Amino acid sequence: MLVHGFLENSAQRLGDKTALIADNQRISYQALNTTADNLAHYLVTIGIKRGDRVVILLDNSAEAVTAIFGILKAGAVFVCLNPTIKPVKLNYIFRDSGAAALITHTTKQKVVQESTTDTPALKHIIWHGSQPQTTTGWPSTITSHNYADATTNLQPSTPNLPRSIDVDLATIIYTSGSTGEPKGVVSAHYNVVAAARSISTYLKNVENDIILSALPLSFDYGLYQILMATLFGGTVVLEKSFMFPYKVLEKIDQEKATGFPIVPTMVALLLQLDLSKFQFSHLRYMSNTAAALPVAYIQKLQNLLPHVQIYSMYGLTECKRVAYLPPEYLSVKPTSVGIPMPNEEVFIVDENGNELGPDQTGELVVRGANVMQGYWNSPEETARTFRPGRYRGETLLYTGDLFKRDADGFLYFVGRKDDMIKTKGERVSPKEIENMLCSLEGVSEAAVIGVPDDILGQAIKAFIVPSNNAKLTNEEIQRHCTKNLEPFLVPKYIEFLDNMPKSNSGKIDKKALQRPTNNT
Repeated sequence: MLVHGFLENSAQRLGDKTALIADNQRISYQALNTTADNLAHYLVTIGIKRGDRVVILLDNSAEAVTAIFGILKAGAVFVCLNPTIKPVKLNYIFRDSGAAALITHTTKQKVVQESTTDTPALKHIIWHGSQPQTTTGWPSTITSHNYADATTNLQPSTPNLPRSIDVDLATIIYTSGSTGEPKGVVSAHYNVVAAARSISTYLKNVENDIILSALPLSFDYGLYQILMATLFGGTVVLEKSFMFPYKVLEKIDQEKATGFPIVPTMVALLLQLDLSKFQFSHLRYMSNTAAALPVAYIQKLQNLLPHVQIYSMYGLTECKRVAYLPPEYLSVKPTSVGIPMPNEEVFIVDENGNELGPDQTGELVVRGANVMQGYWNSPEETARTFRPGRYRGETLLYTGDLFKRDADGFLYFVGRKDDMIKTKGERVSPKEIENMLCSLEGVSEAAVIGVPDDILGQAIKAFIVPSNNAKLTNEEIQRHCTKNLEPFLVPKYIEFLDNMPKSNSGKIDKKALQRPTNNT
């Protein structure tokens, strides 16, 4: 089974049914499939080959969804990026992925232009919106195309699409790496298919489900709302963001949504609103991942929406999802992240790889077809995280997360082995933020840690040692970070120090920085 087969099968069975509602458009399965076909043929026509990487830099939109399936149909690999990405990171991903093409909107022209130096593999940019009037400053090797041309009917001479198989790559999802550079999690078609089938099984999704998603498609949680819906023949109401919550809530009622994927930051905002004006009469479930929902939030949601099932979940990009807590256990085991999802097995092991018993803390290891292929261009990092299993060709994921399991088999998150921060559903590398802080004149040293936060899971806190005589302010630090980092990477707290605590080896002692202070 191939990922784009989800769309093709549903288009064959449910051609006239609405697959996607976005930007006031209602797009049927047949129309979405035809448009994706046209884009795929166009990509092949301009020279995109099987296995080529194609970057998508678009806001949540029908065009972004079409791009995902069109790229897959062309036998290529889609790389969906956060639309707020900054030029330095975008340039790195172009170079690291060796992307052959980019599909983007003309509103992204500035960031794209600043990101396309030293990107020899990038040959084509397909623009949605009015094509840029000038190519001044663009590498001469890059050709521009119009999205409208790419998605309209082509001549009968259009070449046939390549044949893919399920071990071919489907997507690379970039996430923060321990070195400070993004790392690309590589997924084959069969990985995505396995994850989508498993998740939609325990969520009990059916054709009648209407999923309202305000999560970015660059976030695997948001991406899979689209992929899973095409698998079971449902409808997705795709919102650009949760910036205007009342508008989103009105859409839940208006479109009779049955599913609403959330993250803790959204719940925190929801609980501050007057929900009495909304019926939510068709809403069957809400699912939460990223950080765990505080128990108090779960109880409040249950009181406000007693007819809605709440699924608390845990996962990593490297395997998409690990566990879910069946709604009937929310009151019994409220601090648990649940049980392994269908068609998956997990272990908790000690430092020597020996499996541990109930209530013993160790590293969580995941086994299943949902375990991804590894990290793009990072063999050493891949070898540390993805290790051979007990059977030939099998790969186990060593998550780096510390867990314990109770006598009933329910899992409990304890902490992380490394210093990666999980905030707003994103895994964040402190090194990336530290590098940016140190690029600001007047900063002598910088260290970044995660601190507990009921809403974010962890909030980012930066410690700064100014250079001699430098007079830095919180506002300067925030401006610098906001200019150069995505919003979820900008520190919430900043503390200035005269000196960093150091270990005997001279490294910054981040454990000492974890001490509570009143200077935040």
